[in-house]
Amino acid sequence: MRSTNCRGQTSRLSRRQWLARAAATSTLMAAAQFIPRRAFGASERIQLGFIGCKNRGMQNLEGFGIIGRQAGQWPVDAAALCDVDAKVLAAAARTVEKVARAPSTFGDWRRMLERKDLDAVVISVPDHWHALMTIEACRAGKDVYCEKPLTLFVTEGRKMVEVARQTGRVVQTGSQQRSDDRFRLACELARNGKLGRLTTILVGIPRPNHATQAVPDSDPPPELDYDLWLGPAPWRPYNVNRVHYNFRFFWDYSGGQMTNFGAHHLDIAQWALGMDDSGPQTIEGTGTFPPQKELCEVTDTCRVTFTYAGGVQVVLGQQQPDIPDQVTLIGDRGRIHVTRTRITADPPELLKAELGSGDVRLEVSKNHYQNFLDCIRTRKRPVADVEIGHRTATVCHLGNIAIRLGRKITWDPVREQIVGDAQAAAMLSRPYRAPWKLA
Repeated sequence: MRSTNCRGQTSRLSRRQWLARAAATSTLMAAAQFIPRRAFGASERIQLGFIGCKNRGMQNLEGFGIIGRQAGQWPVDAAALCDVDAKVLAAAARTVEKVARAPSTFGDWRRMLERKDLDAVVISVPDHWHALMTIEACRAGKDVYCEKPLTLFVTEGRKMVEVARQTGRVVQTGSQQRSDDRFRLACELARNGKLGRLTTILVGIPRPNHATQAVPDSDPPPELDYDLWLGPAPWRPYNVNRVHYNFRFFWDYSGGQMTNFGAHHLDIAQWALGMDDSGPQTIEGTGTFPPQKELCEVTDTCRVTFTYAGGVQVVLGQQQPDIPDQVTLIGDRGRIHVTRTRITADPPELLKAELGSGDVRLEVSKNHYQNFLDCIRTRKRPVADVEIGHRTATVCHLGNIAIRLGRKITWDPVREQIVGDAQAAAMLSRPYRAPWKLA
């Protein structure tokens, strides 16, 4: 291998020298791709791009104050919208245009990321796209608000964290219960021993609300770029019962209510246990599945026990009569049941317990969207940072793995590996359909 020195002379490099020089060049190229954040003035508007404009996408447009009753509440603009369904995209653009300036529109999210004026993107698409979009948005210099669950499988999450840290991006997971006073209070009381020794956390999730009538496969409608909708997921014929909202009931794209509602409530369990950077040690569970696989592949009912260090158990139940909806924290001196609308305790006096100056106080966020916007300006990590979202999604995926295999699995939360079970360990990752790659 030859190289030219500063005098124009040619010299031979050893393979080790050549590899070292190539590595240094790669590092410089990576550094050159790092796009520094601009400093915001007090009144400067944040430019957002929205990827996914149906269902949750429209709710997020409202949540960020672009449309709806709170339109214009914050200095933000929907500068761009993207959706693979042209009809959905056009309808969303019309809705925005009624109350704000017309956004640019894109059918391909990669073209949206080429815009230099976008400060951040909001990702409201099926789960199988979350990792790739978040990673590429970070590399393009955008901060990211990504819906939960953060991942489709475990190894995606660690890569997302690595890229977010390497690029210095803010990544908020759409786990909005982190910004709810009731859930924060319940977790603070548990973390500070007000319930006594915490022994059990119950998590209740609903059964799947999938389509009820099977229909044959067909050609995709002309307005839908079905190949791009599938993206890294395996190729399958188009079926109307698998796309849009119904994606969450098929393993190719999601993990059912375990990763839907479970991602919210298991996130609170992790928060209450102080396990935002860790997870359970063993997982075991059983489940039942709907008979019509063409309508739903994921669990219809299930019961999963996650055992943490110290013996605390998180028991998730789907349609289990002894497990109330949402989250119940149980200690040897009382219990708290908390939902998105109420918080109750037994005994009731638990809710009046005062915290001292030396007690654990959890981060206060009054609004999940505002927290993200604030962090875009301050560069602080948000209340549901990418690491938190990854760890919570991991708990969900481990639950589904244990159910699908029908046996207990052992998890090493430090190394993020399943121990002593090669078949289960193989389920921590999945291949992507070419040409998509997790890199």
